[in-house]
Amino acid sequence: MASSSVSAADMAAVKTSSNGMWQGDDPLHFAFPLLILQTLLILLLSRILAFLLRPLRQPKVIAEIVAGILLGPSALGRNKAYLRALFPPWSAPVLESVASLGLLFFLFLVGLELDLRSVRRSGRRAFAIAAAGISLPFVCGVGVSFVIRRAIPGADEAGYAPFLVFMGVALSITAFPVLARILAELKLLTTSIGETALAAAAFNDVAAWVLLALAVAISGSGDDRRSPVTSLWVLLSGAAFVAVWMLAVRPLMSWVARRSDAGGGGDAVWVAATLAGVLASGLATDMIGIHAIFGAFVFGLTVPKDGAFAGRVTERVEDLVSELLLPLYFASSGLKTDVATIRGGGALAMLALVIGTACAGKIVGTFAVAMACGMGAKEAIVLGVLMNTKGLVELIVLNIGRERKVLNEETFAILVLMALVTTFITTPMVMAIYKPARAAGRRRLHPRKLHGPTTSAPSSPSSSAAANAKELRVLACIHGGHDVPALINLIETIRGHTQPRRLVKLYILRMVELTERTSSILMARAARRNGLPFLRPSRRGGGDDDQIDVAFGTYAQLGHVQVRPMTAVSALHTMHEDVEAVAEDKRVSLIIVPFHKRQLAGHGDEIENLGPEWRAVNRRILREAPCSVAVLVDRGFGGGEQVSSEQVAHGVCVVFFGGPDDREALELAGRMAEHPGVQVTVVRFLDGKAGHEEHTEVTLRPSEAKNVEKSYTFATATVNGHREKELDEAAVVDFQQKMGAMVRFEERVAAGNVVEEVVAIGKSREYGLVVVGKGRLPSAMVAELAVRPAEHPELGPIGDALASAGHGVASSVLVVQQHDMNTDEVPVTVVQIDGHAHDGELGKDDNVAVP
Repeated sequence: MASSSVSAADMAAVKTSSNGMWQGDDPLHFAFPLLILQTLLILLLSRILAFLLRPLRQPKVIAEIVAGILLGPSALGRNKAYLRALFPPWSAPVLESVASLGLLFFLFLVGLELDLRSVRRSGRRAFAIAAAGISLPFVCGVGVSFVIRRAIPGADEAGYAPFLVFMGVALSITAFPVLARILAELKLLTTSIGETALAAAAFNDVAAWVLLALAVAISGSGDDRRSPVTSLWVLLSGAAFVAVWMLAVRPLMSWVARRSDAGGGGDAVWVAATLAGVLASGLATDMIGIHAIFGAFVFGLTVPKDGAFAGRVTERVEDLVSELLLPLYFASSGLKTDVATIRGGGALAMLALVIGTACAGKIVGTFAVAMACGMGAKEAIVLGVLMNTKGLVELIVLNIGRERKVLNEETFAILVLMALVTTFITTPMVMAIYKPARAAGRRRLHPRKLHGPTTSAPSSPSSSAAANAKELRVLACIHGGHDVPALINLIETIRGHTQPRRLVKLYILRMVELTERTSSILMARAARRNGLPFLRPSRRGGGDDDQIDVAFGTYAQLGHVQVRPMTAVSALHTMHEDVEAVAEDKRVSLIIVPFHKRQLAGHGDEIENLGPEWRAVNRRILREAPCSVAVLVDRGFGGGEQVSSEQVAHGVCVVFFGGPDDREALELAGRMAEHPGVQVTVVRFLDGKAGHEEHTEVTLRPSEAKNVEKSYTFATATVNGHREKELDEAAVVDFQQKMGAMVRFEERVAAGNVVEEVVAIGKSREYGLVVVGKGRLPSAMVAELAVRPAEHPELGPIGDALASAGHGVASSVLVVQQHDMNTDEVPVTVVQIDGHAHDGELGKDDNVAVP
């Protein structure tokens, strides 16, 4: 496929679809069935490779190019029978045509992503860095081209001018889309270094397109017979095209966007007109003699970035393009790459020379100018490494060069490998060199619990007490609009007093997974500032975000609550870092996170599972949070609808066994009981075996044999058991004195199966919400449950029993974990020690304490 040419007669003989195998046709001899099979192979292999490369945080383009290389003549294609059957020469134009259509629309999305106004506002520093980052590598590329023409057989068949320009462009390009995704993955997108890199890459991208247009204009079909006048006409026509599109089409697209944003049922018409504009622009530049993708990119620049229209167009196009069509283009580049052509020490030396020159030119040029602009040495080096990212535009340049016969097979293979290597090393090098200052400086300076300080550095104890009485700061994390009603009802329940109203400052953090979609990158740029989520203004246009804003805006006005919305767009394995950063920055006392399973409204007992990735996010938040955390298992709390303060009417049951987490749950119950519409019941379980001759002391010991994912974990801290019991008694007495008749208090002696008794409370339908502590420093009753099979170990034994679907619990559940700065958690085994329980320190050395 890589080296064979296909005549018009061969293509004319190819039929689109077969009559089927039962009528004697081989589907692989027909264009459409073969295209389907090729697409399936490419998608399957690229997804497998992307999964394997995910721990290295590599962009998806790497996996797609490598998939093409493995399927092509470099690996599997060495078997000629395989290559003739699955990738015959006549199938190449079909595959490349479909891939080129995807490329056309992707370049439109790239233009849509690139805001020329932000490029102009970027300032002289970004312009200077971009100029140095493209000029020095370009000069180096021109220098290397002279060596390659002499060293590689057949490289000198192309004309000097196009060959020099293509080599210069290939080494000097920075891939703006790939760089944006790497910066977003590393949470550097809106830091100072990320903004500088992105602005410089945007300048670089514009310059690269100009140089590419120049290279295409002078290359012709790869020989020197094209008249200079013809090249001049191509350049002038390209310049005229850009001018007309910016002066005439741009205002037209602004009008289209305004009409679409104004509403009505004709939105699909405007989106269809925009997509037709992409095709027409590509056709225009192809007729000029530049390339169809150049027109699509320029048309993307004409679409206004303000308003919701650009987002709607992106949503309609990007999934089909980025997930189906674009991988075909990258894979087709790999299919044309025959690594076997790089033979011998001389060819390998050329490969090393090209990679070394590309890296040195880009990094040295960027480093020197960045230092001259006042950046630190480490930041300047990181900036140089980031600017060395290759990818999409690089492959476009190489493919056009190969089509125009400017680059032969060996030169093409060397340059594709150079693009792979330089992009592959970017993320590991940046992670090794650069650690943002905020990550080192932000860590749990003060323990924050519900009954602890809510403000840092108070001027006096009295001022701290006053602050506690006045304001409760809560960070509520949500996945989408479905979490809003239960969360608002929970906040209204927690805040307590309605007359006079307690001040509650509520921070809403919508957690959105970062993907390689263009809309995800745009959202990440809009939702972050200085590398962190920030308070976002109200948005225009429809969508889930706006419904969330309206719901919380209404609650803020009617409930006199300060609500501050934010959005965290992160990869799921680093989402907890954003949650921790916001909690630390806003000095919140409580983080509320939704359970990864939820009951679907109107679907009976049907449960929606968000998956193990979101469950892992919750586990990391519980482990790393700088304040207390509560996990809400929602089963339609408050009736599944948002209600006002006057309409709140439900029962809350707090189950108390003892320990720090249960005391925190009791503190929360004290706030809830102050609300006139909430009836709080506290059920305290007492150990029926305590004091009896047959009582057995329970000791928990760490167990390396148990799986953390499937076993309950308990705190490793050494505690004074007698002191813990005193704290439990003091908390209960203080709670009873403060609450009095406002709360129904009940003590039960647990003589039988304590899990069944707790589950019976949840089944009773008497309570809309059951509040329990996680039990990391458990009482003896809870410690005995450590050997139970765990379905959701992150909730603790009691919370897990209430959250498990098999028990038929109707109430929503809130599992509370008190903040502790110095406690790790490990799976345990239960050891029964005959004799009476004794006071003093329990669980020394290798034991886990049981009060």
